[in-house]
Amino acid sequence: MRIISGKLKGIRFSPPKSFPSRPTTDFAKEALFNIIANEFNIDNITVLDLCAGTGSISFEFASRDAISVTSVDQHGPSLNFIEKTAKKHELNQIQTRKQDLLTFLKQTEQTFDLIFADPPFAYKEYESIIQLVFERKLLNDTGLLILEHDKNNDFSNVPEFMYLRNYGGVNFSFFEYVTE
Repeated sequence: MRIISGKLKGIRFSPPKSFPSRPTTDFAKEALFNIIANEFNIDNITVLDLCAGTGSISFEFASRDAISVTSVDQHGPSLNFIEKTAKKHELNQIQTRKQDLLTFLKQTEQTFDLIFADPPFAYKEYESIIQLVFERKLLNDTGLLILEHDKNNDFSNVPEFMYLRNYGGVNFSFFEYVTE
């Protein structure tokens, strides 16, 4: 796992091999951040990284000076790795929360400019993520929700759906508030 851009560009991280996560490939991550950089000034946004796993996405946002990055995962060792790595590289804008992602979405009072969710591909509650984010108004007015998923999910019927991008076996679906 490496950082694509920002103050930590090129730095590699090696999470323990026993981690129960599937990090976003560098190819897909680079394409994703090109899209995000066209939508936002990353150094002016607040980010929620759900199912943070190895922290790859959180570290990428922090390396690019996002205002704050909240990394949520229910796997304690993953969060310990994120905390230790963030401290080592002085990524002070990263905060971690050990919690199930749906529970976090139901309880948080925070709002974000960008929410990224990367649950396991077999996850059955993608629609619940979308519903909670938009019903609870967890995105700021011009905010963006991005779901990483496999080819077996199609969200094009969801009113907030904007578009899908595919990079190999990785799919990103983008959502925003519906404007009238």
